Amino acid sequence: MRIILIGQAAFAEKSLEKLLEKGEEIVAVYCPPDAPGGKLDPVKQKALQSGLPVRQHKTLKAPEVKDEFVGFKADLAILAFVTQIVPPPVFSAPRFGSICFHPSLLPKYRGASAINWALINGESRTGLTLFWVDQGIDTGPILLQKEVAVEPDDTAGSLYFNKIFPLGVEAIGEAVDLIKTGSPPRIVQDESKASYDPPCRDEHAIIDWSKPAEVVYNLIRGCDPQPGAHTLCQAKRVRLFDCRLKRGDVSTAPATVTAIDGESLHLALNGGTLVVKKMRGDGAKIAAAEYANQAGLRVGDKLG
Repeated sequence: MRIILIGQAAFAEKSLEKLLEKGEEIVAVYCPPDAPGGKLDPVKQKALQSGLPVRQHKTLKAPEVKDEFVGFKADLAILAFVTQIVPPPVFSAPRFGSICFHPSLLPKYRGASAINWALINGESRTGLTLFWVDQGIDTGPILLQKEVAVEPDDTAGSLYFNKIFPLGVEAIGEAVDLIKTGSPPRIVQDESKASYDPPCRDEHAIIDWSKPAEVVYNLIRGCDPQPGAHTLCQAKRVRLFDCRLKRGDVSTAPATVTAIDGESLHLALNGGTLVVKKMRGDGAKIAAAEYANQAGLRVGDKLG
């Protein structure tokens, strides 16, 4: 099958590897322009090593992109971790159209921060979807889905890299096989079950220490590693990472430092204790106990 791959970063790179292993004919790879400093995107590196044409456009809405797509005479385009908008004249150019990877069980959690919001909302199950691209945001008919369990201490990083990423690469190979059958699924999404969330940014990552322990913990792990749930420490913003929740009643006021041991900082919550292993202020991420020492934090001090 003649395939155009559109994507970036490690997920697109591994997806390209999977397609090449399967013997698919990759007619072109599209990725964003090179970042300042000359560092090549992994998918571009893999494409060049494999002798494949690479195209990089600031926008895929440019008229020449549609002409390129038509010229490649592709059967299918696969969107594997795409941040650029792919307009209808482009995604509809291949013979079978285009399919897109999305890290949620659509129609729930449409949008750019699906994994973050699934964790922030305390989901115990999530997954991935490959769907047929249409003009909406993650609204096209579903080709296939895979479900994964969300463990109590999963972060956005661990859920993506350890579970959804590898399963998604395999699912792309499976999707191509389904399309080759000639009658692949096109399951219309149930709009009554749809949800859309905005990109998870700093304004969503502010810790409200008055909330129950589980709510605070879900926010922290849903924002780890990006954007990093944050609070104030001596009037300066600090972000918390690599945390664990010890459930149980605590008599101390929420956000109070209850212990500093080894590399960790312990904070009281409304229904538990938060063990913080990493913190970041203006500089690099460091051990929480080291940050506390640099900031002059002591047992009994409060954050927020």
